[in-house]
Parts: sequence; structure tokens; C-alpha cells
Amino acid sequence: MTPSRLAKFQATLAQRQPDLTIITDQVNKGQNIAALLRTCDAVGIHEAHAVLPLGSYRDYGGTARGSQQWVNVQQYEQIDDALLVARQQGMQLVAAHFSDRAVDFKNVDYTRPTALILGAEMEGVSPAATKAADYHVTIPMLGMTHSFNVSVAGAVILLEAQRQRQFEGMYGRALLTGQAYEDTLFRWCHPAIADYCQHYELAYPRLDEQGEVPNLSQWYADARRNIANR
Repeated sequence: MTPSRLAKFQATLAQRQPDLTIITDQVNKGQNIAALLRTCDAVGIHEAHAVLPLGSYRDYGGTARGSQQWVNVQQYEQIDDALLVARQQGMQLVAAHFSDRAVDFKNVDYTRPTALILGAEMEGVSPAATKAADYHVTIPMLGMTHSFNVSVAGAVILLEAQRQRQFEGMYGRALLTGQAYEDTLFRWCHPAIADYCQHYELAYPRLDEQGEVPNLSQWYADARRNIANR
């Protein structure tokens, strides 16, 4: 772990926005998920939520692996479960959806804890999500087409959220703290060790000031012994 890479990780995590997220509502094209996760990382989203397409199982763990290294993705089979998680975290629900109560996407306060709901390419946001949403938002279209691709729409709205949050200085305050920060820093610094710990249900070892695991060979020996004795 080089000092510059560790500093980059720490600076990035200091700007993460744990109270801003997306919920993909049965989005079934891998390239759109990949693009959305890249945008999530770019605007500082810590965790995204993916509702799996109905009638088929898609493991999003293999999608956009580069971006998912930096953005946690929680998967659900039902939209209600994802909405409940967002509500329990005190988030307003904002659905990208055209309706008679839809407002311009710029007219929503994204400095509030926010979950942006993005629907499948052909079907859009599901009825359950549109009913649950606090706001429906649209992006003004001046041409012949009626809508953007879901990944483009997500990027446009999330960049507005970023703009508002930057104006309020929210990227200058460390919002990701405590164990969530420590665990994420460890996963970024040592993904192979993190995978080992998750596979065997082990706590992550501590990091020193240089971002390294002290006495790593001894830690592995102790871990293997503890696993064998279970």
C-alpha cells in the first residue's frame, strides 16, 4: 500500500454521501447497471440498491466489477424491501417517472437524505414504487424523443444532487464514519483479505497507520487455526 494510494482512499471516503443512494427497479441491462454504478462512485454514493428483474435471476456481483469495488450493492427480489430499507434510513423517495404530479428534477431538495428510484428500460418505475414515492421527477426534453436512457437520466439527476450538496458544503464534512468507514477502508486497501474474511466469517484485522496489516503471516496462521477448530 503506497502512501499516495492510501491518501486517495481516505480522501475519497471523506467525501462519501451515505444518505444519498439509488434504487434500480428491475433494470435488466448490465451495461446500464455498470454506467449507473460508475456515476454513483463519481458523485460519492456509498451504497446502491438493486431490485432484481422479475422472472429471472441476475447476480449483480458480476456486473461493473470495477465500479462495484467502490460502491456497495445490496440486492432485493421485491421493490417493497428496498423501499423499506430507504424509509428506515430516513430517506425521501424520488422516482424518475412521468405523471401528472411530476416536477422538474431540479426542483427537489437533494441535500435531504434521498433515494433515487430508476425503472427498467421498457417498463419504467413499478406501480408500487410510484405510489410510495414522495416525488416524481422528469427531465425536460426539447427534441423528438420522450426520455433518456436510464443510465443517462440517473447521471443527470445525480449530478444535480451533487451540485446542491457541494453548494451546501456537504462534501467537506465527513459523513461516513465509525465502523462503516473502517470496514470500507479495509476492503479498498486489501480486497483479497476482505474476501477471505467474508468467506470464513472473520472480523477484519486492524490496519496500521500505513494501511497495512501488522504481522500478516501470523494473522493468517491464527485465522486458519481458528477456522480448523470450529
